[in-house]
Amino acid sequence: MWLPIIGLIIGVVLGLSSEFTVPVEYRSYLSIAVLAALDTVFGGIRSYLENIFDIKVFMSGFFFNTLLAAALAFLGVYMGVDLYLAAIFAFGVRLFNNIAVIRRIMMGRWFKDNSFNE
Repeated sequence: MWLPIIGLIIGVVLGLSSEFTVPVEYRSYLSIAVLAALDTVFGGIRSYLENIFDIKVFMSGFFFNTLLAAALAFLGVYMGVDLYLAAIFAFGVRLFNNIAVIRRIMMGRWFKDNSFNE
């Protein structure tokens, strides 16, 4: 379970310490891609904690969600509508939901209390 979190920390540290900058016209794509990746990682952690993790579902969700979000942003740019905001909202809601479930499971395991897992 700690491998995705360690990878996330290493990625954030490398990103913050590098001189690499993203051109302005691609920043909306990058923000959606990062949000989709975070949603998939936290969804994977949640499914691992619930003992229903499947690597095929995880990998297909990672690539499909990222490509769908990028396609939505790309389509929005050509239509002149900020469609990427819909993806940001959807991934944001899912991300907070997954984090809430992970927190409840971890607290239930920490305190050995099943009332957190309901």
